Amino acid sequence: MPAKTTSKPAETDVADGIVTVEVVPGGAVSGSIRPPGSKSITNRALLISALADPGPRDSRLNGTLASEDTAVMIESLQRIGASIYSSDGGRRLRVSSLSPRSGSDEPIELDVANSGTTIRFLTAALSALGGDYRLSGVPRMHERPIGDLIDAIAPIIEGSIEAESEGGCPPVRICSSGWSGDSIEVAGTVSSQYLSGLMMAAPLAGHDIEIRVQGELVSRPYVAMTADVMEAFGASVDCEWSDGDEDDRFLISESYQATDYAIEPDASAASYFWAAAAITGGDVKVVGLTSDAVQGDVEFVDILEQMGCTVTDERDGIRVAGRASNGGDFDMNGISDTVQTLSVVAMFAGSPTRIRGVAHNRFKETDRIGDLARECRRLGADVDEHEDGLTIHPLSDETVEAYQSGERTTRVETYDDHRMAMSLALAGLVLPGIRLVNPACTAKTYPHFWADLEVLTGRSHRWTSNP
Repeated sequence: MPAKTTSKPAETDVADGIVTVEVVPGGAVSGSIRPPGSKSITNRALLISALADPGPRDSRLNGTLASEDTAVMIESLQRIGASIYSSDGGRRLRVSSLSPRSGSDEPIELDVANSGTTIRFLTAALSALGGDYRLSGVPRMHERPIGDLIDAIAPIIEGSIEAESEGGCPPVRICSSGWSGDSIEVAGTVSSQYLSGLMMAAPLAGHDIEIRVQGELVSRPYVAMTADVMEAFGASVDCEWSDGDEDDRFLISESYQATDYAIEPDASAASYFWAAAAITGGDVKVVGLTSDAVQGDVEFVDILEQMGCTVTDERDGIRVAGRASNGGDFDMNGISDTVQTLSVVAMFAGSPTRIRGVAHNRFKETDRIGDLARECRRLGADVDEHEDGLTIHPLSDETVEAYQSGERTTRVETYDDHRMAMSLALAGLVLPGIRLVNPACTAKTYPHFWADLEVLTGRSHRWTSNP
């Protein structure tokens, strides 16, 4: 088993106690919904817009996500000199190219909270841009490794860069005059965000940059997404994907230009609604996403189809109907943000489900293998934990009957992890008496999740405090 950090369940203390939510069962879930804009695309487009060459026009981003993670990116970019104007409740942003601030003897302090995209993307970009910075966040962020990215940047930076916490974790201290050299090597086994950050920073070098990935690259679809957004803003990205022992290689050239860019709905968020149909035998259409989407997480529906659901790719969305009646064996390396969603679906399938290829999930907002296994067991499932994933065995008939008769209730922890909360909540679509702690943590990427789930199900949740 690889070394890992230890996560502690997080609880929301309010004036009158700890807040929990119980999703109310009520049969098959049917309807249509449009999730908010993609967090992954929004933060990429924000950074690239701010790094565009100064010119007579600003970039205009439509369909952006308004959430804690994107707010952290916006605030950080504003602190280093970008002008960002919001309208339509944060769903439209106008971004002016940044004018770097100078004249201070102290580093610019950036608080990234627990936003992995923000710290990894900014670490690369600011090292290439030049300046004096210190990036820090919540305690959990200071346990999330960033050493492979630091190691990739150190040979090319004109200045210094270091991770201050034990094990190569943030805070990150940067004192830079930019990049020198024309080639970078980065490890690909922990997070694709290291590579994405370097790719987006490369146009700042002023010359062509070649990036080589050492080891197997996790979450390839996110890298393809990065290249797609970069090219929309005028950069050139030549990707050479390896199918064997050779390194993946990326040649980056050209600078960014301001542009208008539309952001599609979040496919990771969509997985919860497709799963609602798969768990209850319903019929749910997610509007705004098709198989042509930039985000790889739309492939989650392919897994549901293999499990017995009917999937229809329509002109304006993807529809999932019917129950996921059987398990399977799935390599989810490319769509690892949907592992928690599938784990809950698997508890209601007719046979075990093996999830593999996601060892890197241990180093996200929480340990999304060990902590996920713990909460699935708390719900009553038998779970085998593996080095690279899990095997989830369906709930027994006796366990389901115990919930439905009121003999069993369960309080589920979320570990302050938005995806843990949104996925585990889905069990409540079938089982009464499941109380989820700290539901507000979904604000990290989906502030209106609970309201949208109520609209889709047509039922109100039960909220309690100090239970």
